[in-house]
Amino acid sequence: MSDPRSFSDRPLPLFDADEAPVTPLPSGKVPSYIGDHRKRLRARFLAGGADALPDYEMLELVLFRAIPRRDVKPLAHKLMETFGDFNGVVSAPLPRLQEVSGVGDAIVTELKIVEAAAHRLARSRVMQRHVLSGWDALVDYCHTTMAHRDTEQFRVLYLDTKNTLIADETQAQGTVNHVPVYPREVAKRALELNASALILVHNHPSGDPTPSDSDITMTHQINTAAQALGLTLHDHLIVGKSRELSFRSEGYL
Repeated sequence: MSDPRSFSDRPLPLFDADEAPVTPLPSGKVPSYIGDHRKRLRARFLAGGADALPDYEMLELVLFRAIPRRDVKPLAHKLMETFGDFNGVVSAPLPRLQEVSGVGDAIVTELKIVEAAAHRLARSRVMQRHVLSGWDALVDYCHTTMAHRDTEQFRVLYLDTKNTLIADETQAQGTVNHVPVYPREVAKRALELNASALILVHNHPSGDPTPSDSDITMTHQINTAAQALGLTLHDHLIVGKSRELSFRSEGYL
């Protein structure tokens, strides 16, 4: 990590020095061309918002805090090439981020703060809200939190008698193409929460939300268990990279 061509800079004081060392100017100031570029980029963002910037420039804004005195554009492009787009970068797993030359704790932390903020904002738009009347917000939330995962995750959204979302819980974690699901546990948890309805959600890391035979079988098993307990299964959403599939809309339920 001592290669002077490395894209990274001195990490923030809270973290170990795992990034390339910085050679500051004698004056201790940021080179003028870097400082001017950062001012212009921040001004464009403040004037036009995120729509005024392409993904790599949004990423530069995030990297500014972690790399205060170097040109971050090369690293932003490298991260974009590795993970595809801005969302892919901020939601990339820690081990994969750390494999990128020049990325250390300071950069990882900034990216994960952005990811956590996005998840909280999306969650705030659906928790304690009427789900069926705010379906688009729910789908956006599921996409934000699950679309870029590299392993399958199975979540259950529990609703009360007014179809207000009262709990969002991860029921199981899986591999790249399988997640173990236990219908009995899903139904049991619904009773513990005094829920009246539920929505199942899981992701397909392959990007294709088409349900597998096991997805269909598992959904029918949970629906049978729910009906026996007087619970309503509203839907099962499968989240892909760029789109989602609704079991209800596609006729599987």
